[in-house]
Amino acid sequence: MKTVRRLWLLAITATLAGCSSQPRGPNTSMYQYRDTRDLVSFVWKAAEFLREYGLEGIHDLRENREEYRTPDYYLYVYDMRGNALFHAGMPYLEGRNMGQMEDHRGRNIQNMISSALQDSGNPHGWVHYSWWEPEGFYPVPKSSCHFLVLTCGGDSLIVGGGMDYPHEEREFIRILVDNAADRILEQGIRVLETIADPASAYSYRDVKVFVFTEDTVLVSPVLEGGGVNLSLMSATDTAGNRPFAMAVEKLEGDAGVWQVFLARDRYRRMPEKKILYLRRVVSAGDTLYLGAVTDMPEAP
Repeated sequence: MKTVRRLWLLAITATLAGCSSQPRGPNTSMYQYRDTRDLVSFVWKAAEFLREYGLEGIHDLRENREEYRTPDYYLYVYDMRGNALFHAGMPYLEGRNMGQMEDHRGRNIQNMISSALQDSGNPHGWVHYSWWEPEGFYPVPKSSCHFLVLTCGGDSLIVGGGMDYPHEEREFIRILVDNAADRILEQGIRVLETIADPASAYSYRDVKVFVFTEDTVLVSPVLEGGGVNLSLMSATDTAGNRPFAMAVEKLEGDAGVWQVFLARDRYRRMPEKKILYLRRVVSAGDTLYLGAVTDMPEAP
């Protein structure tokens, strides 16, 4: 109930300007890929439509279902209790409560969505998980964005859209690392247990948030558990550079930094560019470094 109340208050705050105001479109300049920008704009437009027309607008979505599903993504709408009011990709989910739905790694998707919507550093409510393609069988990698809407009629809705086989945006890892750093600053190092959990939101696809000191790995980027007796500061890439040490040298204050390095592609066995995002936090007198690595975005 506390989570629902917090989300309801967030929805009110987001619409204080009133229903008659002309809302601005979402800022998508942080994304490298057009597909990502298109998805955010697609979901935002639907959210603004429902903000104005409320639950009556759900009928319009159902009558024009094909407009809210493309080969690349689809729209869905939940109420604050997790009931699916509309699902363009899987209509049979409508009317079902999704509150206990988990992906194949045991992650509760509704909980991840609620947490994302409460994260001020995640303005488009991104979550990453595995789910089924419409009419498909195997779970596939998915990234979904969400907006919290308080309609002009006073109803609170969660409007989301999912994209299968998404591009790996730098922004995705920035959100997770910053969130982990902020939680450590607020709650202390006990958060490391959550970060290390492979079923948490801090681990998805080939991405994993890791934590280290200058001497020890506390949450490994490749192994479960922590306390690995090695130093990432001395780790080298394919070109012989030390990307972690180079990133640490660039850190100033609590701002994050980006560091490009080379790693061998596991299929072609050729060097490819990866990118590291790193933050530094001080908790209980200890200096910790938090980071994550993803593919270097290619030209759109």
